[in-house]
Amino acid sequence: LAEPIQQLTSNNQGRSSREHVPFTLLAHKEKCGEVLFEKRHYEKGHWACITMREDTYEQSICYGFMRIMRYICQQNSLDDYLGMTLPIVTVVRTDENHSVISHDVTVAYYLPAEHQAQPPQPHDSDIIVEVWPASVVYTRIIASFAVFPVAFTGPTNEVTIIDQINAMAELLDSPGVCVNDSFIVAGYTNPAHSHRQNEIWFLERR
Repeated sequence: LAEPIQQLTSNNQGRSSREHVPFTLLAHKEKCGEVLFEKRHYEKGHWACITMREDTYEQSICYGFMRIMRYICQQNSLDDYLGMTLPIVTVVRTDENHSVISHDVTVAYYLPAEHQAQPPQPHDSDIIVEVWPASVVYTRIIASFAVFPVAFTGPTNEVTIIDQINAMAELLDSPGVCVNDSFIVAGYTNPAHSHRQNEIWFLERR
């Protein structure tokens, strides 16, 4: 697990070996010269997913992340290291009032471009390779000049996720265009890192 975890933890080294999930920037909203959020289009692609049901969100993402890492490193049908992509995402589900997070948390990894056509199959039967349809997302960011266009840093737990969801909802001109009970936390650093780089994604209704 050392290589992908080092890539996720390092601030400078190994960045060239990190493949980012491709997207097209459709629009952004600014206020006083600061970018409040972006609207992006992500193409259809294969993702390796595992759904965890631990006592806390933190436990679910950490355990799920480690099992996904094992798949990336060697526990796959190629018995080889697949390559790191960013972000690693978690799908969280809430009630309609955005006050409670479900214990079911899905951790997902985007397959590198070279494996999209023929995704290696996981040895872990709980990891499922799925085709996610093309999607439009709205994501909250700090500033346009940030190294990572992220919404927030630091630990993620039930409280911070709910706070970030509600903060993003207030920024949207028409929040009704987005799915109201399912959101994505996109992580650009190791979930165990003390200064994580994260985004909140709202999914546009199809």
